Amino acid sequence: MHVLQPKQTKLSEEETKKILNSLNLSKSQLPKMLLTDLAIPEGANIGEVIKIERKEDEKINLYYRVVV
Repeated sequence: MHVLQPKQTKLSEEETKKILNSLNLSKSQLPKMLLTDLAIPEGANIGEVIKIERKEDEKINLYYRVVV
């Protein structure tokens, strides 16, 4: 992972269900991330959710993407 690249982690099924319920969303409503994307974590498969942590001015913002 490059220094400027935000931290990306693959979520488990349990974590995914918890996040989607709290946001009142389904996987199909999340932004998409291609499986061929070079920034994707190793071992990610189609349909899994990736959590992206971006640090902006000492605050960490969380974003979620589904692998397609």
